[in-house]
Amino acid sequence: MRVVALDEDVLVGRSAYWQTSCTILHRGEETFVVDSPPLPEELEALSGVLEHVGWSCSGLLATHADWDHLLGRLAFPGQALGCCETSAARLTAEPGAAARELRSFDEQNYVERPAPLSLGQVQALAVPGVLEIGDQELELYPADGHTADGMAIFVPWAATLICGDFLSPVEIPMISDGGSRSAYRATLERLRELVERSEHVIPGHGAVLDRARALAILAEDLNYLQTLELPLARRDAEQQRIHASNLARIEAEPGA
Repeated sequence: MRVVALDEDVLVGRSAYWQTSCTILHRGEETFVVDSPPLPEELEALSGVLEHVGWSCSGLLATHADWDHLLGRLAFPGQALGCCETSAARLTAEPGAAARELRSFDEQNYVERPAPLSLGQVQALAVPGVLEIGDQELELYPADGHTADGMAIFVPWAATLICGDFLSPVEIPMISDGGSRSAYRATLERLRELVERSEHVIPGHGAVLDRARALAILAEDLNYLQTLELPLARRDAEQQRIHASNLARIEAEPGA
């Protein structure tokens, strides 16, 4: 996992698997770890990163309830997990689903872990809303469409947007269970103003983007959802597989 500093209060790690992003936010005496890398050695490295910079984890945040964003508890088992109300409701409605999906991933990839996933205490956050960190506030915005739940996190003092599984330079818009094309479009339009305020945009998968690149991807993604034509830079076999899955879900949507 490669870790870079975007600001004195913002560190981003990018996993070797799926280019998954994990963001560390710090202010004053508080530090939040947002989302998670999937590999055990990367999760183990997170505590070393915090120790190196002299920070202590105060809590965990997840942009949405997909299993690969919930693994912070494996690195910091004593910390509560904060997520938006829709994600908390999804976790309540799907007890044990994340642990089962993680186990399936591990079996498919021959991954061994020291302990199973236990989500522990889940704190539902009001979204839209704000979350205090030190002497500042994080701005929380709804970000559904990829799934039925989700939130984006804007860090105003660092001009940084954490947008979950949106605006990826490596992955086309993915409509998963509970998601929809209309909700995905609405989230992209909602994110536009936040991207315009940002110097850095952190997607769930892929490298950190500057404002211009993020706006270009946003336009590409809106065009894809309108025309269902793959963007030129995202046409590999995996994106074609995701595209085929999207088509099946879109055809099943009411009014399609």
